[in-house]
Amino acid sequence: MSAYLSKEVREGLEMARKASLKKQSRLRVQAGDETFRVLRMWDGGFALDRDDADHLRGLVDLYDGAKHLYQALIVASEDDGHEMQFEYKRSTVATDKAPLDYDRPDDAPIALLTR
Repeated sequence: MSAYLSKEVREGLEMARKASLKKQSRLRVQAGDETFRVLRMWDGGFALDRDDADHLRGLVDLYDGAKHLYQALIVASEDDGHEMQFEYKRSTVATDKAPLDYDRPDDAPIALLTR
């Protein structure tokens, strides 16, 4: 089908597809002070708009809205012309509390109440 469309029409359709993906996605990547909208995400990585982040690599944080999902070490894996795909070298789930240095019993009290 794309053989019958002119180059301008194909580029317009691709721009409309990217705009739609950006609107639908709440996922974002933060690298230092820069923030990028994630177009799509899978188990081994994610894709960003090539125009925004073709230089991105290293340690990044992934968010769903305001919720911190992962801290990941990434590398660029594939450039298809319109989007840049990144793969995880390491991905760690973000938690809201510090890890314990010991095994906590299941029946341990949650808090100590005093008078």
